[in-house]
Amino acid sequence: MAQETLAERPRTRARGIGRVLIIVYGILALAATGRSVYEIIAKFDQAPLAYTLSAVAAVVYIVATIALIAPGPVWYRVAWITITFELVGVLTVGTLSLFLPELFARASVWSWYGMGYLFIPLVLPVLGMLWLRRTK
Repeated sequence: MAQETLAERPRTRARGIGRVLIIVYGILALAATGRSVYEIIAKFDQAPLAYTLSAVAAVVYIVATIALIAPGPVWYRVAWITITFELVGVLTVGTLSLFLPELFARASVWSWYGMGYLFIPLVLPVLGMLWLRRTK
């Protein structure tokens, strides 16, 4: 059996600070998924928009985590698309929650730019984009 050389191995983004980003994305994926499942099952009628947005955030974090782990150009593009969508979502929902709070009977993961999550949802996509640019 021929031994695989370093040049033949798919290059991974899961090294250095990339590992930290993946861990944080994974934690947010778990937190947002747990939150959204509970909210949708227990009290969806109270704030359908906010709870749906929490579910969208959960899916985004799950896909971003997978895309950052998986090697190859397709997953690299998926990571860019997902993280860009995340940043646009955080900025849009954050701004709407400040200027049109009546839209949000309850907070979502991205409300007030992720304040309920220590603003990590606002900072994380920027760091993710910087990392992706560095690891191209």
